[in-house]
Amino acid sequence: MHQSLAREFGPKGVHVAHAVIDGVIDIPRTKQWAANDGVEDGKISPDAIAEAYWNLHTQHRSAFTQEIDIRPYVEKW
Repeated sequence: MHQSLAREFGPKGVHVAHAVIDGVIDIPRTKQWAANDGVEDGKISPDAIAEAYWNLHTQHRSAFTQEIDIRPYVEKW
């Protein structure tokens, strides 16, 4: 679906991307969860997610990202 939207709205200067957040986000509600065996940085930082979205937003239109997977570096996938 995101590719169809990108084809339709891309020529109008709209950047459409599909972002997958594949992991536990490090927020107060998940503090007690031992994601990825409790290793440091086993949860995704909200600031890191925000930075990834900001990078999508500020990308030069000659190199738009269509899909991004955000996950902790320690996750086995």
